[in-house]
Amino acid sequence: MQGSASLAAPGKAAAAVFAIASQLCGAAFLYLILKVDGGWQVVGLLALLGFGFYLLERLPWIGDYALASFARAPLVAMATAAVIVVAFPFVVGSNTYMLHLLIVAQLYAVLALALNFQLGSANIPNFATGASYGIGAYVSALLAINFGISFWLTLPVAALAATLFGFIIGIPSMRTRDTYLALVTIAFGVVVQQLLNNFSWTGGPNGLVGIPAPSLFGHSFADPLVIFGWKLPSQANFYYLAAALVVVAIVTAHRLHGSRIGLAWNALRADEIAAKAQGINVAWFKVLAFAVDAFLAAFAGTIYAFYVSYISPDNFTFLVSVTIMTMVIVGGMDNIFGVIVGAFMLTILPEKLRAFADYRLLFFGVVIIGFLMIRPQGLFPQRMRRYGGDL
Repeated sequence: MQGSASLAAPGKAAAAVFAIASQLCGAAFLYLILKVDGGWQVVGLLALLGFGFYLLERLPWIGDYALASFARAPLVAMATAAVIVVAFPFVVGSNTYMLHLLIVAQLYAVLALALNFQLGSANIPNFATGASYGIGAYVSALLAINFGISFWLTLPVAALAATLFGFIIGIPSMRTRDTYLALVTIAFGVVVQQLLNNFSWTGGPNGLVGIPAPSLFGHSFADPLVIFGWKLPSQANFYYLAAALVVVAIVTAHRLHGSRIGLAWNALRADEIAAKAQGINVAWFKVLAFAVDAFLAAFAGTIYAFYVSYISPDNFTFLVSVTIMTMVIVGGMDNIFGVIVGAFMLTILPEKLRAFADYRLLFFGVVIIGFLMIRPQGLFPQRMRRYGGDL
């Protein structure tokens, strides 16, 4: 125990070195799993990752040391992360497939962070996140196609429309709890998907085609991105846009987690009756969780619509909501970093396991079950709150 305590309190220099080294290792692993094509190479990398999480489970002081290191050198950690994010497209080069996977993974990370406010912070099951995602995509696409409104203006309008949907689903859901609440959100999600599929003005099952690419200061996102003479594929535009949204989602999640709202959500998760006895407006904070989830999901939906330039109801089915919920559970509920890791993992793995053809989903399921057996509470479990004092 004495050794664990000393390891959990590194000096600033050691903390900075550890923060840089660990993030570089994480970036290298991400690059490798994106780069390899063979199915068994992916399995080997997953085995290495599984062994790493096994060590974290058996030697918890490693996780404590890592947390203490990042807490001791936050500026170094953030600067390293920023450099890695900015430099990644340059490392990837002209590989548009890798950039595509990164863009989709980042959008799913935002969706997972949005759902984490409900499922992780407040223990509210919501299977309608995919519907909020779709509402954001369709509202922004319809405004752009039918009225020629700029992408940057459709962003807030789509977010407000989805937030309204969040209130609409949240208010009647307050009369239910647990399993029944999950069923209500499933019903809402299915209704939205069917409406998109049947209305003529949404394009019906054919969807919407020809969504124009955004432009910024005269630069179209459909054109290659040139930085200091280095020419990057057009996907790099959306990569940086999605990365900016992830940063916004992380900052929002961090601020809400440490606020009175986050404390109220955690109180609901711990004991709803006790929270009500303490004067917390349970119904309001539940509805607020629905609204925040829908607000962030709409931003991701808008970027997705303008990125792919074509959307249909099949992009926003019930399965999307289930996938997002799985990302939160596998990554670690109420853990921002864990949720992001879960989103990247469950976005990239299905693509990389295509080498197994008909057995792809079987391997995917086995991998998920395996990681949950190693880390039953998620890859990066929820941690106890700290109120001041040294780590």
